[in-house]
Amino acid sequence: MSESGHIFQISISAGGVPKQAIHKSSVDRLGLAGDKHRDIVNHGGPERAVCLYSLERILALQAEGHPIFAGSAGENITVAGVAWDSIAPGSRIQLGSQVVLEVTDYTTPCSNITRSFTDGYFNRIHQNKYPGWSRVYARVLQPGEITVGEAVTVE
Repeated sequence: MSESGHIFQISISAGGVPKQAIHKSSVDRLGLAGDKHRDIVNHGGPERAVCLYSLERILALQAEGHPIFAGSAGENITVAGVAWDSIAPGSRIQLGSQVVLEVTDYTTPCSNITRSFTDGYFNRIHQNKYPGWSRVYARVLQPGEITVGEAVTVE
């Protein structure tokens, strides 16, 4: 069974957050072109090449009063129309017609994203405390190009 959504936003930075929106990007085994990390011990590498998050989760967090927005929590790809509860390690996600990712793990939130949360409570998106609310890391199984608006298919 598969489900479809779309790429709402693609985000990169020279290191740190918030990541800035771009219209399209190439993706290789180490992630998105132009995306850098200040902390290469805890971020990046082939098993954490791409960070993804759900637009619907961001909107729900905003409704709770958090000042989060797409890219502010460090995600590279913000997806819309995907049942986020179904995303877990092992999930395969196709972005557009070329890129295929495999979710490797839930991310562990850190103090770098404090400004995205009321009272700095960044653990609001910690998988162990709030299952289904975490961002995820993914490895790149098939590199290629992605563009905002392209389909997202979860297998």
